[in-house]
Amino acid sequence: MEQKRLIGLGALFATLHQAGEASVPFLIGVIIDRAVGGGVGDLALWLGVLGAVYIGLSYSYRWGARTAERACELTAHNLRLRVTRRVLHDRGGAETGRLPGALVSIATSDTTRVGGVAVAVVYGFAALIAIIFTAVLLLAISIPLGLLVLLGLPPLLWLTRFIGNPLEERSEAEQEHAAQASGVAADLVEGLRVVKGLRAEEAAVARYRRRSQVALAATVRAARTEAAYQGVVLVVSGLFLGVIAVVGGILAARGSITVGQLISSVGLAQFLVGPLSTFGWLGADLAQGRASSRRIEAVLSAPVAVTGGDSTPVTPVRGQIDFRVRDVAVKIAPGETIGIVATDAAAATEILRLLGRSADPDDGLVELDGVTVAALEPDDLRAAVLAVDHHTDLFDGTIRSAVSLDRAEPATVEAAMAAADADEVVRTRPHGLDAVLDDGARSLSGGQRQRIALARALAADAPVLVLHDPTTAVDAVTEARIAARLREMREGRTTILVTTSPALLAITDRVVFLHDGTVRADGAHGDLAAGDETYRETVLA
Repeated sequence: MEQKRLIGLGALFATLHQAGEASVPFLIGVIIDRAVGGGVGDLALWLGVLGAVYIGLSYSYRWGARTAERACELTAHNLRLRVTRRVLHDRGGAETGRLPGALVSIATSDTTRVGGVAVAVVYGFAALIAIIFTAVLLLAISIPLGLLVLLGLPPLLWLTRFIGNPLEERSEAEQEHAAQASGVAADLVEGLRVVKGLRAEEAAVARYRRRSQVALAATVRAARTEAAYQGVVLVVSGLFLGVIAVVGGILAARGSITVGQLISSVGLAQFLVGPLSTFGWLGADLAQGRASSRRIEAVLSAPVAVTGGDSTPVTPVRGQIDFRVRDVAVKIAPGETIGIVATDAAAATEILRLLGRSADPDDGLVELDGVTVAALEPDDLRAAVLAVDHHTDLFDGTIRSAVSLDRAEPATVEAAMAAADADEVVRTRPHGLDAVLDDGARSLSGGQRQRIALARALAADAPVLVLHDPTTAVDAVTEARIAARLREMREGRTTILVTTSPALLAITDRVVFLHDGTVRADGAHGDLAAGDETYRETVLA
């Protein structure tokens, strides 16, 4: 573990505290015997020892708890950073088969549970040492009592571990279903306006209710298992302590131990309630931590979506694209503005993924300036080729930071805002570009968010810009204005518009029409609209 030093230090302090706690009943028995058969000075000495033990165990507990919690928080924090880095890795792959909400659950709830293992280890180790120390003290009082504890402890620990297995399995299922419910909830909140627009609230609620009920059932099963686990541990521990108390009483009745030793034995038996009960919650925490660690490990060890490629693009980037995937072959000249119309939405999405290298083609290749993109390091490629998906996400912060991402120059930001017709959004805000967008900019309309997202893409000033339906949420007049300004701002740089918008296609140099997995036509938008009925139906429907 990354926090070995803190965990070791915490375990040391916690062990000193437990040793002090165990010493108290032993010393009380000694004091009683000294009071009965010794002098005042001897009694005062042992009372001083008892007072020193109390001071030591008090400070040990304080520093042990503080150190254990620090190890817990740092472990959880470091795991959250590792999960976040993996999710944001430029080669992708961690998100495959997982909803965004599920990833959030892993990065929060699961990392917290794994961090809690640090506390469990600290107190578990201290409890184990405390039991051994208690057994030594009992051996000093009576060999049978000490042996009873030493020989009874291993079976007790084995039983605790054995009955914790079902809890571990159900805890993992609980976390998995809870993550799925969180993912569905996040998707519904994100698409709330769409859901309301389609008047599909009841269907959305029913979908979440079904998933939530599954998660609730898994949580109840895990809670019942944990309750049963805690109950069994408590009963077994109680029986074990009862046997110790009975044996001590028998020895005292036979005169094998003194009155003080009897009191020490009973006190030590009562003290053992604490360490033994620790194993109850310790087993539960370790079981849940192991289940969560497997979920975290699944994310961290997820295979990357794209492998290989550590070269950098040829500089300066000219922007020549050669796209040859299966039966689709498209060549794009440097500085050309080209439209791509696909009757299959999946084909349009694939083009974005391949050009942005979030995936590599199974059959074919994509080249940038004569170099296959599979040979390029993904981060360097994306600095040259910016592929912007249709889905719009804006982060909290000001409009200026949302567009510039704290990198673009002010003049570039203003030009991009004007080209995307997003300056109209700024004019409606009291603080202009410094207006704050909170909660993912949900206070803005869909068209306003889309225009700001387009401005962000333009402000990046990438040599090659790929846009997927960037104006679907704006009206026709605004769309025409954006199209003209976009052409002007991107003059001389390669721009690929994957869209069916007539306004955007009208400003392209040419349009490539994809139908049934192949290039059906290639030409000017006006010519294709006039001469190809399928194309006309696709873009004018």
